[in-house]
Amino acid sequence: MPSVLTDPNKTRSGLPHPGFYSFDVTEYAPKNSTWKVPSWARQDGKKSYGKEDIKTVNGLGDKWDMFHPTIKEIDLTKPDPRIKIPVREMAGTEKDSLILFKDVNIIDSTGREPYLSSVLVHGERIAEIGQVNESLYEGVKVIEGKGRFLMSGLVDAHTHFTWTNAGNLDALATMGVEEHALFSARSARTFLDCGYTMCFGAASAKQRIETVLRNAIYENEIPGPRILANGMEMAPREGALIAGITAFADTDEEILQQIKMHVDTGVDNIKLSMSGEEITETLRAEDTVFPDKHVHVAVEAAHAAGKRVCGHARSDESILQCLQYGVDVIYHASFISDQTMDALEAQKDRVFVAPAINWIVATLNDAVAFGYTPSKAESVGYKRELEVALSGLREMRKRGIKVLPGGDYGFAWCPHGTQRDLEHFVNLMGYSNMEAIIAATAWGGELMGQPNELGKVLPGYYADLLLVNGNPLQDISLLSKQGKHLDVILINGRVHKLLSD
Repeated sequence: MPSVLTDPNKTRSGLPHPGFYSFDVTEYAPKNSTWKVPSWARQDGKKSYGKEDIKTVNGLGDKWDMFHPTIKEIDLTKPDPRIKIPVREMAGTEKDSLILFKDVNIIDSTGREPYLSSVLVHGERIAEIGQVNESLYEGVKVIEGKGRFLMSGLVDAHTHFTWTNAGNLDALATMGVEEHALFSARSARTFLDCGYTMCFGAASAKQRIETVLRNAIYENEIPGPRILANGMEMAPREGALIAGITAFADTDEEILQQIKMHVDTGVDNIKLSMSGEEITETLRAEDTVFPDKHVHVAVEAAHAAGKRVCGHARSDESILQCLQYGVDVIYHASFISDQTMDALEAQKDRVFVAPAINWIVATLNDAVAFGYTPSKAESVGYKRELEVALSGLREMRKRGIKVLPGGDYGFAWCPHGTQRDLEHFVNLMGYSNMEAIIAATAWGGELMGQPNELGKVLPGYYADLLLVNGNPLQDISLLSKQGKHLDVILINGRVHKLLSD
């Protein structure tokens, strides 16, 4: 079976997109499923809710207007002003270093078509773009582009440096802390080797490993991408996906204690595990594990401390909780309904979505070598979820919702280094190559809180750059394959990888 899906209208199993006209959405559905086929997957285009179905009160009993959403007088169409995304300087770049990329086709991530020019890097930033006279710059290192393509480094919006490439979920918790720290450092380097210069931490298997790695990367003690670090994911005891890597929170008091612990250990983001996961076979993807009150308490406490919140939210109910109480980054969003999609669209200037679709694709197709057969993956619900999720993601693209790459890497059948998210964006989700690149670069700069410094090839931006041997606007897979086609990788103006001409 091929490792890349080649037909944008079909999955590997040959099922049609974007609708379910020949697909039984009830097969392998949980008995308590309330999900209805949404308008974008219906031949008649009819929405699955009417005026009488519109929710006007949230789970706290407060007024809810999905088109003008607020929570306790906070405008949910804009980022909470209390959030303070840290901006850190990376050490190790010589302030007077000069690198000239000569005669490169520049993909600047503004949407402009590629153009042939030269790029001068001075210290950690892009200093000049144009016909640079190299004789004016003593000691400049010249990299002959020869028409190769220069672009920004990529973002992974769902990063787990501490996931151990294990063949089962529980094994994420069993590695000794010393070995785990070393493994995670190697993972961080692997992300950078693959061209990922920006990472948004989605949970750490042990509380402090990711923050310690972050500090070491920024101090130039180990190689790795820019990272906004997370701690252990939070969940109620009966809602934990993997008990050994979960910070339990069943009451208001426990939630506040866990938020304080996360803040005290220096995290940048806080993760709530809000729905189930089919592979557990105990908590289905459509199960929602947090009551509304606890989601609100957690988000309010995190935002009050200046931290953003990300949520594992596959069920429609958990996605709506994210939107009603201010979660900043929604992971998965598989079973989104018509009404919740409309609510998401109203908040598209605030919320990012990172579906991590490769986890499902890989579990269906690549886990057999580790004893998890395609028929097993189908029977627990992943085939159904893939169909439903991809249809919703295509709709998000049409509505201009910011969907970012990041594939939940770190399991045996999707180990670190096998990133192929952008192929899925193009081959499964309906994105053009340019749209996929912008999602992975410019929107990454927005996610990292530095939209005017990261994710584009423009003067004044940090020199986090990839020189690609080939045109990714024609072949998006050049940005996969473990960095094979990346001839040069710069991070903060420093050369991480340089292949000889």
